[in-house]
Amino acid sequence: MPTDTGHRSPTRPLAWHARWRELLWPAPVLASPRERLRAAIGALLGLVFMGALCRQLGTLLPASPWMIAPLGASAVLVFAVPAGPMAQPWAVVAGNTVSALVGMALASTGLDPLVAGPAAVCLAVAAMLGTRSLHPPGGAVALTAVLTHAATWRFPIFPVLANSVLLVLAGAAYNSLTGRRYPHPQGASLPPKPAGAGAARAPDDLGEVLRRYNQVLDVSRDDLEALLHETERLAYRRRLSELRCDTIMSRELITVQFGTPLQEAWALLNRHRIKALPVVDQYQHLVGIVTRADFLRHAGVDSHEAMASRLRHLLRAPPGISSDKAEVVGQIMTRQVRVASAQRPLMDLLPLFTEDGHHHIPIVGEGRKLVGIVTQSDFLQAWSRAVQDGWQTEHPGD
Repeated sequence: MPTDTGHRSPTRPLAWHARWRELLWPAPVLASPRERLRAAIGALLGLVFMGALCRQLGTLLPASPWMIAPLGASAVLVFAVPAGPMAQPWAVVAGNTVSALVGMALASTGLDPLVAGPAAVCLAVAAMLGTRSLHPPGGAVALTAVLTHAATWRFPIFPVLANSVLLVLAGAAYNSLTGRRYPHPQGASLPPKPAGAGAARAPDDLGEVLRRYNQVLDVSRDDLEALLHETERLAYRRRLSELRCDTIMSRELITVQFGTPLQEAWALLNRHRIKALPVVDQYQHLVGIVTRADFLRHAGVDSHEAMASRLRHLLRAPPGISSDKAEVVGQIMTRQVRVASAQRPLMDLLPLFTEDGHHHIPIVGEGRKLVGIVTQSDFLQAWSRAVQDGWQTEHPGD
């Protein structure tokens, strides 16, 4: 009997390393090279603008530094993540200034920096959360105040407040000029978005999920909502794009031929409760289509009251051998018919149904041989199933 010798399986170290690599290796940045360059140039210009003005102001306060290092981190957020809540003007200005006040207060206590520094960061985080101004560089501002012994009121006002305001102004100008909204609406006062077509969640479901998640996210609620809607739209479109006409078309066809009497064709429409009949030749090649609208048009129906009598006149067989009205399907059918192949993606039919007003699309094979038909109801049922299947796949427990 095999016994366990205590040797480690040769696959375990690989699995262990792969797991840690998965945890520690960052996800790829999906921003385009152009967007990366835009953010980098913005940080450069913003800091140059802020630094040039503050250096001039600094000549009036020679004892104070005219720029502090944490504002470099603020520039990263303002120009590289302009839509994030932590990069908004209130977060930058209030977060840095409040943190500077906390750091100044701890610096003035005379405590050992090993105690005062971490305490300043701790209190700064609490203060920023309390004032809705969470801004990561604010923690560095509080620590800088302790380490540089900034124990006077001057430090929070200059350079911190001045640096922050000028950086925000530069960010607003540059982001707007380069196509990025800044300040970026955060959705706090926006009305809830109604659930779109096919959306399965209620308007406030996202808020409930965020409350359960119970963590700070650096993405605004309205942006997150928009991303979810767009993801759902693409997912539904992908599912529908995988459907082909032959997967939903009706194969048991009711057809007529060119010489089918009008009375017989009209009876078929009524008996099977359908709106159109494909017209085929003896080899099942499609030559046209006849609809209820064709009957009404050739009957000359112009009002509801006259419809019954005019239809009876059209369908009545003539008493003699000649007639001045249509008698067979071929005389009233529509010859120019929009068709689709069996392998055509179902999504290609959407404009035909929604924009062109078609109610039925014949499906043909080689030589225009009729193999099926797709109606509006077939299309809508397929759309509904795709949406429902997608919801059940993404939410199997519901």
